Amino acid sequence: MREFAELYPFGLDDYQLEACHELAQGRGVLVAAPTGSGKTVVGEFAVHLATGRSRKCFYTTPIKALSNQKYHDLVDRYGPDRVGLLTGDTSVNAEAQIVVMTTEVLRNMIYAASPTLGNLGYVVMDEVHYLADRFRGAVWEEVILGLAESVQIVALSATVSNVEDFGEWLRTVRGEFSVVVSERRPVPLFQHVLVGRRLVDLFEGVAPTAQEVPAERMAKVNRELLQVSKAEASRVRDDSRRPRGRSGRGKDRPGQGSGQFGGAAHSRFAGRPTSRGEVAVVLDRAELLPAIYFIFSRVGCDAAVGQVYNAGITLTSRAEAAQLGRIADKHVAGLSVADLEALRFEDFRDALMAGVAAHHAGQLPAFKAIVEESFATGALKIVFATETLALGINMPARTVVLEKLVKYNGESHVDITPGEYTQLTGRAGRRGIDIEGHAVVLWQSGMDPRAVAGLASRRTYPLRSSFAPTYNMAVNLMATLGRERARDLLNQSFAQFQTDKSVVTAARTGRRFTADLRAAVEAAQCHLGDFMEYAQLRERIAQLEATSSRARKAQHAEAVSDSLGALTPGDVIHLPRQEWVVVLRTGRKNHRDAEPWAQVIAGDHTVLKLQPHDLRGPVEPVGRVRIPKDFSLRERRDRRALLAAMSAKLEELDPAVPDLTVPTDDDVAREIADLRADLAAHPCHECPDRELHAVEAARALRLEREAKRVEVDAVARANSLAVQFDRITAVLEELGYLDGDVLTDAGRMLRRIYNELDLVAAECVRRDVFADLTPPQLAAVLSTLLYESRPTRDAVAPRMPDAASERAQSELRSVWREVGLLERKHRIDRGREPDIGFAEAAWRWASGQDLAKVLLHTGLSAGDFVRWVRQVIDLAGQLAAAAGPGDLRRTCLIAADEMRRGVVAADLTED
Repeated sequence: MREFAELYPFGLDDYQLEACHELAQGRGVLVAAPTGSGKTVVGEFAVHLATGRSRKCFYTTPIKALSNQKYHDLVDRYGPDRVGLLTGDTSVNAEAQIVVMTTEVLRNMIYAASPTLGNLGYVVMDEVHYLADRFRGAVWEEVILGLAESVQIVALSATVSNVEDFGEWLRTVRGEFSVVVSERRPVPLFQHVLVGRRLVDLFEGVAPTAQEVPAERMAKVNRELLQVSKAEASRVRDDSRRPRGRSGRGKDRPGQGSGQFGGAAHSRFAGRPTSRGEVAVVLDRAELLPAIYFIFSRVGCDAAVGQVYNAGITLTSRAEAAQLGRIADKHVAGLSVADLEALRFEDFRDALMAGVAAHHAGQLPAFKAIVEESFATGALKIVFATETLALGINMPARTVVLEKLVKYNGESHVDITPGEYTQLTGRAGRRGIDIEGHAVVLWQSGMDPRAVAGLASRRTYPLRSSFAPTYNMAVNLMATLGRERARDLLNQSFAQFQTDKSVVTAARTGRRFTADLRAAVEAAQCHLGDFMEYAQLRERIAQLEATSSRARKAQHAEAVSDSLGALTPGDVIHLPRQEWVVVLRTGRKNHRDAEPWAQVIAGDHTVLKLQPHDLRGPVEPVGRVRIPKDFSLRERRDRRALLAAMSAKLEELDPAVPDLTVPTDDDVAREIADLRADLAAHPCHECPDRELHAVEAARALRLEREAKRVEVDAVARANSLAVQFDRITAVLEELGYLDGDVLTDAGRMLRRIYNELDLVAAECVRRDVFADLTPPQLAAVLSTLLYESRPTRDAVAPRMPDAASERAQSELRSVWREVGLLERKHRIDRGREPDIGFAEAAWRWASGQDLAKVLLHTGLSAGDFVRWVRQVIDLAGQLAAAAGPGDLRRTCLIAADEMRRGVVAADLTED
């Protein structure tokens, strides 16, 4: 420990020493501490132990940028010969004693029983709270459950409120495991609100040496802020009494979120908002730079850079500007002049040298690397960033600014949570550089300072598992463990652990229901007969009358929606009024889980946009015609040619008109009549106190239902993951991936495919959907298994680049539909719908087109474009390995090689 501690310029904190001691004693350790408090020191001690004991150490991170950063840190300490890097895209010195990797790489190694795992003694899992991520979180649990018992795990987590639960689970599945928690920040954090150009403390009476914000019950809000809020509210009330012009409505628009953090009450008398340039000047004069300025919008971050730079604000000295210029030039040395022009590098570089830059997921990784290195030097003064910066790489600042406390979550604008606030502001205060950190919230019209104080002083960030079995996980577990051990492993997951704890609570609730039920049944006693029997007859009649029609309509509506969502451009369907029509475009309103729509053209050239409520019944294509790539609705010639093709197809098929008759409820009506007769004949029907008994009987029946619901819920939750696993294996058996407990050749192929639509991809390989495609065509089709469109108002519908790729994608969608029907049969959530939004971009890039031309046609940012290209390359590599020797393998490898060029190749090296 003494030897290790001497490697650091600062003394180690008590929690760091405690965690290192536990690790040295042979125990696993979970460290939960605030952002920026030095948790990684414990992970680095695991590396130190491994080098001293001649064991291997794997250092895993959730994102490639963080892996890259940690790799360079460890190379600086141990030298390039002893450190390796594996990120899927990059493989450097893979058999080294110390290997930094993304968590997915380690998961894949475990499933493949890789010899690289030999002599592994330690695994560091940085940012382990990522296991709550609904898309990737399962990987962390797979690794924790799959590592050999001899491996010591160091789990590093942000502060979470249920850390003891997580630690208890780790002890259950890994044996000896210590939990070390620290709430103390090594650099004190002070909270402010920027009102106009004036910084006002959020809390009153906080001593300058404070290490933490006050507890919620002790937090005393600055009276000056309360007065600002009160004065603003008074002005708003006065304004509301004034005439508002001829309409009387005024021009104010309501905000979004709850309103407690601003935006709910706007007034032109509330004061002009502080501009981003003004914020930069205030922070500079207060010596609060460098700062990270969080804006929950990529477009907003880029716009903010332009606003500050175009205002003529320069935050750097000449020496700092020159240093930043050199860093920028170094990172883009491998890019062509044409690529740099397409990326508007000179604009980026000029703003950087003035001390301003943006950092978000839409940026080119090389640009992000420039920003990260520049910020680490202290020469870059303000970085406008989205929240993703707070979840990954180490970029501490003196100050963190939050422009708003409301963000868009993909569906609506919501208030940020206390956990998110803590994570964001945790970047403020650089250990060893700053004596204190500062969090600055910009005043918003309608803001409640008490709500902001509560947000800053609460520590509620529960860790919830997102673990769930997938097809790929199922075949890998079956191959390595067998069915019964696989089910046991799933029942050991943190997800099941949390579920089981909730089952105990449910059982306690069930016992309370049972006692209340007994009392209600006694109160409903009738001297004429069994009143509970009579009450059950009444309830059954009411249920049938209330639900039969609704259930039938809901089932019918679901069938209609599913049929509409399954349509593809070119399908020929029948509508009662328009008769035969051709589908032109399809999509979903706003996002993938919303209701589907389809644009169609009828024989009289009428164009309609169909939604589920427009249809009397499900629609079923009777045939398909090809829509030319250059088809235009505006051109009458194009419309006539398409409709002629539809007529020819109908003449060839001679299909019958679908029967849309909706079934009646005759059987239900007869049952209701029979029940009414039984009710009239029941002895209790003549009781003078019938309605008084009925009140207590209804209460008893309600309690009985609740008790049964709790019981059923408890049974369903117990072993719930194992039940999901059984359903998944049933699908796999039906499709031939499993033969009982044995993997078939198809099952062994599926083991190599790690994709959200893994089973669809595997079925496409088996059915030769990708056969005879050129590498660019294959890239286009593979992209539909990966890409997820962002909500957009763009009216231009995406399309496949040519006839061959369109045919293959149509076959892929048919496979997706078939798999979806099987999933419905076995009660499994259906996989997301394939998305053709990136197909043309993938095809263009794989065809060798210039970056500027590709970006012009995609409308994507350079960073998003590179990210999706990388994923296509990764999937092509998986399919090459899964398919084995043959034409598909060759095409996959060629496609991957042809896409790994220019900015993509440069960024693979960079990142």
